[in-house]
Amino acid sequence: MSRNLSGTRVDLLSSVKQAADVAGRHAAEGDEARRLAPSVVEALLAAGFSRLFVPTRWGGRAGSFTELLHAVAAVGEACTSAAWSAGLAAGSSRMAAFLPLEGQSELWAANPDVPIACALNPAGSATPVPGGWLLTGEWPYASGSDFSEWALLYTEVVDEGAERGLFFAVPRSAYQVRDTWNTVGMRATASNTVVVENIFVPRHRTLDKDSLLRGDSVGSTARCHTVPHVAVTGLLFAAPALGAARGMLRTWTAIMSTKTGPGGRAARDRSAVQLALTRAEGEIDAASMFLERTARVCDSAEIDSWQQARNGADCALAVDYLSSAVDRLFSTSGTAGQQRATALERAWRDVRAIASHAAMQIDMMAARYATQVLRPAA
Repeated sequence: MSRNLSGTRVDLLSSVKQAADVAGRHAAEGDEARRLAPSVVEALLAAGFSRLFVPTRWGGRAGSFTELLHAVAAVGEACTSAAWSAGLAAGSSRMAAFLPLEGQSELWAANPDVPIACALNPAGSATPVPGGWLLTGEWPYASGSDFSEWALLYTEVVDEGAERGLFFAVPRSAYQVRDTWNTVGMRATASNTVVVENIFVPRHRTLDKDSLLRGDSVGSTARCHTVPHVAVTGLLFAAPALGAARGMLRTWTAIMSTKTGPGGRAARDRSAVQLALTRAEGEIDAASMFLERTARVCDSAEIDSWQQARNGADCALAVDYLSSAVDRLFSTSGTAGQQRATALERAWRDVRAIASHAAMQIDMMAARYATQVLRPAA
């Protein structure tokens, strides 16, 4: 259990319906404004997404990936951008659990619901100075940066003669957010550019990429903090797409149940519509099974290099199925599906945008998985 902003004890899955309702009411507005409405941000924080993977010593949940999958998908049925922001808020908090305890305390001692943005692509530069680093640069695609209070910014550095990757935890007072996000899909994520100029970051507010990849968290032995990072990243990106496809199927079904075509023929009697329904629903169900397995493995199984590769392949396959499903629904929806700013076309744009993400490329994940499986006999 956890505490939301009002101080009431709340469980993520039991509180997510209210967050989804608020997100759904403001989905069109957020898509147009290219950012989540403040009431949506409040609802996601109150539901407990940011604290789901915060260590219990700071009042967090140290929760499960299965819970995250179900909660993010539920929000995604109403608004994909809100679901994406919710999932990455949880994922960013999980990453911050790899900071030294002094750094964790700066983030969470007063409030485990602090929203953290994260920029995963290497950018900027860091110069070592006594006690820390001088950091400068621009980090694009930082989802949730508009409402963040901290940011984790990734930079490749030379430290004591060795190259390494570091994430720097930077408070909101030390960075600016530049409005650079104007895309076809996932518009309300406001994945803008974080800018810092020659700021000092103490060493206790840095975390090592290799430790994150291995699952060497600091001060916590909870399962969610000891899973190798590669095993869980695909789930964070795929869960919103699952919710979006489910929501699109529901909207499409409602339209097709009453729609008529030339001569007054009911759309539901057309074989193309019937086939689209059957295949899209099957593809969405298959994607759900892949993601359920991924979450279950992250929550309980031993994760070696083969399992990490299979998790990535499962998530990429899931998004591939979801992309096919929304394409089927969109192509059979007719003019109704092409109307601007409707739930149908917005979900289609959002899923296709997620499918274009580097971590969701099936060929790359297939190559990684095949490397683990297609090995010559010893």
